[in-house]
Amino acid sequence: MDIYVGSIPFKWKEKQIQEIFEPFGEVTQVTIIKDKITRQNKGFGFVTMPDDAQAQKAIQTLNDQEFLGRKIIVKISTPESPKEKKSQPNPMKSRQNKGFRPKK
Repeated sequence: MDIYVGSIPFKWKEKQIQEIFEPFGEVTQVTIIKDKITRQNKGFGFVTMPDDAQAQKAIQTLNDQEFLGRKIIVKISTPESPKEKKSQPNPMKSRQNKGFRPKK
C-alpha cells in the first residue's frame, strides 16, 4: 500500500521516515519529494508497505503525531488527478520568436 506522509520536518531524510514506519511492518520504499533546484525537502513524501493491515495500523497510529514540533499527516496515497492544461503557447519555445533578433 502506498502511504502519503505530509507536513514532515524539513531536516528529515528517508531514513527517519523509515524508522518511524518499521515498527509496524516491512517498508519497501520511502521517497521524500524535493525541490528540483534547491534539493530542499518539500515537506512531504511517500512510503510503500506491502502488507495492507500493517499499513493501516501505521496510518492510524502515526497520523497527527508530533515530530520535531510538527504534526505529521499520514493517509492512504491517492493517484493525482489529471489537471487541465492551459492552452496558452509558450513564447520561449517558438522558433519564430519575434521578440529576439540574432546577432549579426
